[in-house]
Amino acid sequence: MTRRHGDYRRSDGTSGSSEMIITGGHVGTHMDALCHASADGLMHGGVVAEEAQRGGRFSELGIDTVPPLIGKGILFDLPGAMDLDHLPAAFGIGVDELVATARHFSLALDEVDFALIRTGWARLFDDAEAYVGTESGVPGLSPDGAEWLSELGIVATGSDTIAYERMEPGSGNRLMPVHRILLVERGIHIVELMNLEEVASEGVHEFGLILAPLRIIGGTGAPVRPVAWTMGSNGQE
Repeated sequence: MTRRHGDYRRSDGTSGSSEMIITGGHVGTHMDALCHASADGLMHGGVVAEEAQRGGRFSELGIDTVPPLIGKGILFDLPGAMDLDHLPAAFGIGVDELVATARHFSLALDEVDFALIRTGWARLFDDAEAYVGTESGVPGLSPDGAEWLSELGIVATGSDTIAYERMEPGSGNRLMPVHRILLVERGIHIVELMNLEEVASEGVHEFGLILAPLRIIGGTGAPVRPVAWTMGSNGQE
């Protein structure tokens, strides 16, 4: 708190309070900007990373260039399709797993804007060591799965894990091939640390989705609050 009620009181008896918030761009549920990753010195579209990052913030591809995104989302509920509580540590989600899940839930893959991947890993969130999975590894998308999702024409994809893609035991983020495919090569945003448990528990696999990240000037990422909605049989949201 930078100001508490009573620190200053106006003549009419009213008072105000306020706070200062300090956070990284990749803390909690957040969206990766396209400038978050590069390969051989180049970011998406061939933008030279060294030049774009001069001055301490990105002049191109920053999170401030991302408008509010609204469209159709689909949920690939892998544990739901496989009758598991959550996927095993370091489990790789490839084309076969995505196709099988889509068939299991009869997902309509046409005109999709957002693809969300549920691993069930959010159930381990209160156990920091297990959730981060540095030693055990973390389930997530494999490169072939990322290529397949890209072909759907999506603009963003997200999951309930800390790094979205598969992490091998003991490797941490030593290699991030899926980030390279999505952010650098395809220009697709990644959203991490999503809470997908409620939507999965309600059996919802297709929905409208809004993603509006904080427009931090030149930022490599920013907090985002995903909002999904569905239409019931009575036409009510």
